[in-house]
Amino acid sequence: MLDIEVIEDPAAAEASLDPIRTRILQELVEPSSATQLAVKVGLPRQKVNYHLKALERHGLVELVEERKKGNVTERVLRATAASYLISPVALASVAPDPRRFSDRFSAFWLLALAARTVQEMGKLIAGAAAAKKKLASFAIDGEITFRSASDRAAFAEELGVAVTRLVEKYHDGGASAAASGARKHRLVVVLHPALKTSTQHSPEKEPDND
Repeated sequence: MLDIEVIEDPAAAEASLDPIRTRILQELVEPSSATQLAVKVGLPRQKVNYHLKALERHGLVELVEERKKGNVTERVLRATAASYLISPVALASVAPDPRRFSDRFSAFWLLALAARTVQEMGKLIAGAAAAKKKLASFAIDGEITFRSASDRAAFAEELGVAVTRLVEKYHDGGASAAASGARKHRLVVVLHPALKTSTQHSPEKEPDND
């Protein structure tokens, strides 16, 4: 079972978005039969079987084992992943394209980059799983509070300079690198406001953060 599976097929995405099937996928983190699931989700076994067949048809659940109970064979299934994420590939004709934007301060460009990351990582994870190999990746996630918009702008400028220096230091785009099998990597650095929690809400006017 994968930790996260990225869904690219539009029909599979549609199947996964059904509320009942979403609940079934959630329950199938642990292997269960249709009879066991029926009790958990409060639906007739026949209806659960209908949804299971649809999920299995789209590769979202898999057979774990078959148990013989008299003349009946009970199928035990589980979800193919603990969590699912729908790739922009599922909406290919309207998916955002980073090449349409050029402003590094554009929130839309950030979204387009994030969408591309989901798309590319989904394919890479699937390929690595099929090859039974580890996927080399690295990420940093954290929060920083700025006293003012000017401090934020200065930080972004310094961060850009530092990243540029590192890229210039380690990037090898020469013919020898290609001949030696050097692997190109994607680097994306983002900075955006954190979502406010209920405890952060204040009726007072907030300072301009543009």
